[in-house]
Order: sequence, then C-alpha cells, then structure tokens
Amino acid sequence: MSAPVSSACPAHVMRAAGTPAFPDLEGKHPCFSTTAEGHAAAARLHLPVAPGCNIACAFCRRDFNRVEQRPGVAARLLSPDEAVATTERALALVPNLAVVGIAGPGDPLASDHAIETFARIHARWPDLTLCVSTNGLMLPERVDELAAAGVATLTVTVNSVDPEIQAHITPKIAWRRKRVNGVEAGRRLIDNQLEGIARAAALGLTIKINTVLIPTVNDHHIGAVAEAVAKAGARMINVIPLIPEHQLSHLKEPTFIERHRARVAAAKHLRVFTHCRRCRADAVGVPGLTDFTRDLYGDDIQAEPTFSHG
Repeated sequence: MSAPVSSACPAHVMRAAGTPAFPDLEGKHPCFSTTAEGHAAAARLHLPVAPGCNIACAFCRRDFNRVEQRPGVAARLLSPDEAVATTERALALVPNLAVVGIAGPGDPLASDHAIETFARIHARWPDLTLCVSTNGLMLPERVDELAAAGVATLTVTVNSVDPEIQAHITPKIAWRRKRVNGVEAGRRLIDNQLEGIARAAALGLTIKINTVLIPTVNDHHIGAVAEAVAKAGARMINVIPLIPEHQLSHLKEPTFIERHRARVAAAKHLRVFTHCRRCRADAVGVPGLTDFTRDLYGDDIQAEPTFSHG
C-alpha cells in the first residue's frame, strides 16, 4: 500500500509563498511573478519569429492555426522586420505591455531571427523586458549574444538530467549539422542545458526552468531535475502537465496528485511557478486574463510553412 500524499509543502516554500521570487520583476513580468496580483499586472507579447527546431521531442507537435492554446502554435511566422512593426502596434493596443518574448514556434536559438529581433527591439524600446524560451541546445554558444541583445529573462525547458530518460523524451537532435540519436542525443542536450544555464547565470540573466511532467517517463525524476538546474544557477521551476499528443498520445495527462507530488519534489530546491497557461507562440496580453492576439494580427493572415525538426 502506497503512502498517503501529504498536502504540505516544504516549510521554506510555505514561508516564501506570499513573497515575490524576483522583486524587480514582480508585477512587470507575468511569467516570473509569483503572486496572483503580480501575475495579473503586466501583459506580454510573444513574437513567432523562430522558424525551425533542432531537437525532436516526443510530445511536441508544432503547427500553424488559430484555435489551439499551447506552445509551438502560431497563426503565422514573422520576419524580424514584421516583428518590430508588430511590437509597435502592440504597444499602442495593450497599455500594460511590459514584456516581449520569443518562444517559438521553433527554437529561438536554432536560427539568427530571434537574436536579430531582440537587438532591434531593445535599441528602439530599451525599457521593455526581453525574454526568451529555449530548449537550451545552443545556449552555451549563443548566450553572450542574447545578453548583448538586451535579453534579461531566460526560460530553459529541461525535462530530465538522466540521458536514458531524456532519450525517451527527445529521441533525436541536430547537433553541428549531424543527427544524433538516443542516449547520446540525451547526454549532449543535458550537458548543453546545464552549461548554458551556468553561463547565463554568470551573465546576470534571471533563469526559470520549464519541465514537462510525463507520467511513467520522468514523473519520478522531477526533484533531480530541480536540484541539478538549481546548482547550475536557475532560480525558479515551472512543472507543466503533459498534453498527450504526437508520439506520447497514448499517455494520460498527469492527475492532480501527480502534479502535486512533482511540485513538492521540485520545491525542495527551487521556487515553483504555478500560474502557467501553456501559452501560444504568438500570445498577446495577460496570461489567462486578456487576449489581444486577433486584434493585433487581424483575420486575414495566411499561414506560412516552417522547417521540420533539425
């Protein structure tokens, strides 16, 4: 008989629950604000400028449409020129816009588009907080460019720190123009993620980790992930329930108890972010409260193709 699930969080987490994790960002960045009031205070704009991805995750299905509310989806792909023009329109449309982020539909560091876009936006609107979400494969090689372009907040998706587990989640990657498979791919990805996080922390970036909770695959491993990324320099973790699709469509979404267990395990090492809305790559507004996507992009946008994994 299994032990009952405790409803208690670690004591240090309970003491900190009502205090901001990042006082300088509280109320200014919804994805780094840990109070409900702070999360609702500022809007963000996601610019879908990243055309391709360099890893193939078993749970990831990127697409162009208007209806799905999940990462990896956008109505269309923007060029850096279009992204700058979109930012200008968004600032006029959304009075509390404070953050411009790039989170897809591919990986922002797999091409030059995101860094070019960040540099141009930072030069024109230096008060905006710039944020990037990446799988971390190219992070060691490109983190200096991110910092130079004005990026201040970084989210890295780390789903395992065990290459055997990672091989089930990301069975192949594209590394230096070659395909790498299985455990070797998992080891390369994890090594680069941890090195990139450490380099980003040394440069002063504020780092959050996204971890997809996958029942029967990494659900027993979340504490180990949190411990490793905390040692590397991350300061917060967001445990995201799996959306069962693509190669993991046979699995079930984690239950409340499974999510609770994973977050308690993570909370032993990092503050846990709990307001995630699994945003689209072209989201505009306050997550879960306002959505200006259709107002910003209109109804006449034609979908553009993106590149396949690797």
